[in-house]
Amino acid sequence: MINGEMFIGGRAVKGSVGEVRGVDPATGETLEPAYAGATREQLDEACRLAWEAFDSYRAVEPELRAKFLDTIADNIVGLGEELVARTIAESGLPRPRVEGERGRTAGQLRLFAQVVREGRYVEARIDPAQPERKPLPRPDVRSRKIPLGPVAVFGASNFPLAFSVAGGDTASALAAGCPVVAKAHPAHPGTSELVGRAIRDAVEACGLPEGVFSLVFDSGYEIGQALIADPRIKAVGFTGSRRGGLALMKIAQARPEPIPVYAEMSSINPVLLFRGALEERGPQIAQAFVNSLMMGAGQFCTSPGLLLAIEGEGLDRFTAAAATALRETAPGTMLTPGIHQAYCAGVEALARHPKVDTVARGKAGHNYQGQAGLFSTGADAFLADAQLKEEVFGSSSLVVRCPDDAALAEVVESLEGQLTASLHIAEADHDDARRLLPVLERKVGRILVNGFGTGVEVTHAMVHGGPFPSTSDGRSTSVGSMAIDRFLRPVAYQDLPDDLLPPELRDSNPRRIDRLVDGKAMVVEAG
Repeated sequence: MINGEMFIGGRAVKGSVGEVRGVDPATGETLEPAYAGATREQLDEACRLAWEAFDSYRAVEPELRAKFLDTIADNIVGLGEELVARTIAESGLPRPRVEGERGRTAGQLRLFAQVVREGRYVEARIDPAQPERKPLPRPDVRSRKIPLGPVAVFGASNFPLAFSVAGGDTASALAAGCPVVAKAHPAHPGTSELVGRAIRDAVEACGLPEGVFSLVFDSGYEIGQALIADPRIKAVGFTGSRRGGLALMKIAQARPEPIPVYAEMSSINPVLLFRGALEERGPQIAQAFVNSLMMGAGQFCTSPGLLLAIEGEGLDRFTAAAATALRETAPGTMLTPGIHQAYCAGVEALARHPKVDTVARGKAGHNYQGQAGLFSTGADAFLADAQLKEEVFGSSSLVVRCPDDAALAEVVESLEGQLTASLHIAEADHDDARRLLPVLERKVGRILVNGFGTGVEVTHAMVHGGPFPSTSDGRSTSVGSMAIDRFLRPVAYQDLPDDLLPPELRDSNPRRIDRLVDGKAMVVEAG
């Protein structure tokens, strides 16, 4: 049910500041209803409720918290066609993509439910007392991780489900025991309301404090900025532009109590094409590259925006095959008029650059469809011009032609932090790849071989993060079970009586979780 409402705790309310409307990017049609932004009073109430709910929510039994996450997933799936249709209308994304993203959203909620049930995320450690130790006895020291506090989550434009109101940031924060105040992205307000209601209903069904979740709208920037500045908010999750992420970080650091901002911001995801791979299967790699570049109209944070290779016949064949494939591609609908405008400006800047050649353009489109582009430059020009290292968010990629291995290494060393790097290699390329791996480890969060970064699996081992500016904190990930660590901090307990200890640290281990005891892993057998 779409009513133009947001949720302040358990109450569905309407804002009264300005107006936000969804726009169908496929047609340019303005969608009903209108959404007004929250007032400062409504935001204050949401933050107050979150803070009041924090201690009781973090103390609930793990099984109830896990059930809550599962219930959210069930509720989202239960929205059925209404959610799918509205998401398509507000994003221009095709049905298979939306249905797949809905499945991923439910799947990551259920993954975190599993994480909560298993309990390893608290990292329980016990160092028993050694009263006879000389020259001084050792005290009993035990530690676990506890949640930080209420978290502000900013919905993303390019993933209206998986990185938005009930996306990975919300799922991992709720799993950690942190209430969430979510700010909806203005591009998909109806989708946000539907998902927000699914979470609100799950809060009620599980008997949790109403402040565990709130959803607010902002018709400008005031509410988002005030949300980060509110002293009851203890961390921020954000996916968006570098400009937006830096603005949020500035506010968070200027607070009397600075807080962490986990912002995913900018990445061009270099693809390294080695000689042997180009010789063996250059045209096949080219087709796979174009498929990856065109996925979602290039509006993935892991889209392959940069191709690095040494000049020669292998690169020439690859480039020719990629150009042929790209010219036959139909344009994809971009998410918003603003994103389309920025993409067109970025592509036009590359086309006009005196040191850049246009290799190929995809088919032209209409309304907010982005015409794909493949461009080429030399290593010297790339190294000399920081503009060529900037992300163009969409189906655009730049080939950097390197004269030799030394130039390729220099180009790789010059890159900013990235989410991914893809290496296309044959067996003969292993030594060359091995020499670059230490540099790539410093530069990126995920290294792939013979694939492309688009398509991020939600698994325990996945890292979707990287050094600045791909993210604001390269020590973390926003995808996979390790994402919960962003919203936790360690607490040590020294010489506490057993009945005062949290259950995870008591001698009897009533929650039956794996623990580290005196430096040794103590694994609880299943069943």
